[in-house]
Amino acid sequence: MRKIIYDVVIMGGGFSGTIAAIAAARTGASTLIIEKNGYLGGALTSAGVGPMMTFHVNEQQIIKGITGELIERLQAKDKSVGHIYDSTNYTYSVTPFDSEAMKYELETMYLESQGKILYHAMLADVEVMDGCIQSVTVCHKAGLERIAGRVYIDGTGDADLAYKSGVPCDVGRKKDHKTQPMTLNMKINGVNREKLVHYIQTHPDNFKRMHNDISTITKVPRLSVIGFEKEFECAKQEGRIHIQREDVLLFETNEPGEFIVNTTRIRDCDPNDPYSLSLAEIEGRKQCQELEKFMKSDLEGFQNIHMISTGPSIGVRESRQIKGYYQFTSEDILLAKIFDDVIAHSAYPIDVHSPDGEGTYHQRLQDGKYYSIPYRIVINPVIHNLLVTGRCVSATFEAQAAIRTTPTVGAIGHSVGIAAALSARYNQYPDEINVHLIQKELLKQNAYLNIKEK
Repeated sequence: MRKIIYDVVIMGGGFSGTIAAIAAARTGASTLIIEKNGYLGGALTSAGVGPMMTFHVNEQQIIKGITGELIERLQAKDKSVGHIYDSTNYTYSVTPFDSEAMKYELETMYLESQGKILYHAMLADVEVMDGCIQSVTVCHKAGLERIAGRVYIDGTGDADLAYKSGVPCDVGRKKDHKTQPMTLNMKINGVNREKLVHYIQTHPDNFKRMHNDISTITKVPRLSVIGFEKEFECAKQEGRIHIQREDVLLFETNEPGEFIVNTTRIRDCDPNDPYSLSLAEIEGRKQCQELEKFMKSDLEGFQNIHMISTGPSIGVRESRQIKGYYQFTSEDILLAKIFDDVIAHSAYPIDVHSPDGEGTYHQRLQDGKYYSIPYRIVINPVIHNLLVTGRCVSATFEAQAAIRTTPTVGAIGHSVGIAAALSARYNQYPDEINVHLIQKELLKQNAYLNIKEK
């Protein structure tokens, strides 16, 4: 097996891992992304996830930097309408986009930064010595290959690299280790938007979780809809729907009349077990078939819909969380705790989809408040040359339910990439780097940081 050396090796080219890789390359590091699929973007391009939510707290944009630049580039090509009001009022803004354009733009931004990519490769083994990763072994069509870096970033979403390296991890909620349910999204077109809007306007009691001012749906270029409670409950009672939730959730994409349906709910499957994950994919497709039939027969404006795609992969909300130098908590979020080592901000609420079945648990910050995310949740005391980004950072079950969304993990990824590059540049471990250097470089790269709050 041949051995290749890079400054920074990024295991996993999901959204957060890719933003981290772009940041590391722009900060001067030689970088390699190792990605299991043939494209970048993770859940946004491989799980049909959309829109992105949220970049804002009220009118203030608090997630910028590379993640914000990506949206600006998509807007310039008419591949995103940009940040618009969330007509469900769950968050201040949502950001629809074209997923195929997202694939291309992420790849282009990374290659412009002189980064290297290895597609269709998965982690097979990790060589660890004296608390440091010496190399990773990946498997691909040509066999096994050993790749070495000075610093490693785990962007797998499941903390695969961290776990295989010996970093302790938590799984699920504390009392029983159950994780939030998975969801297989489906994309449909052929929705009669006028009929849908009229029905919502004339049946507001059937859309209780939407905006108090129902006229909001006429003021946005793309719709966010949650409701049809009565139809959904009736179909469940009649045995036509077997999904354990209370309503239908769907979001219009960048293409008018095309919607992502985020409604399936697959429980009691382990995202860390490939056999269990396979069963989840099967159950997800079954639920999507039920949904398509139900929507055509029961929902106003959906009589002529066509299913474009599912997934193509199931969406996983959580799996492993590393045990870092600090564990981010719900109190940190709700109290908008200030951290000296802040590397990102977010205002997305605590959003727990019940592992037990029906029900979604929400906790919001006070209006106008947003929280800080500390550097210590992306580093750990066991493996010194490893950083972790994405939904598997060090956080409690409840806190992870807030920081798992794509704009937030993009902001985290930006800081992680900079930290990795600085670590390689100064020949220091990530936990030895002065966080003020990371903050300074983040600001230089147009990220938002309220470091005056220190």
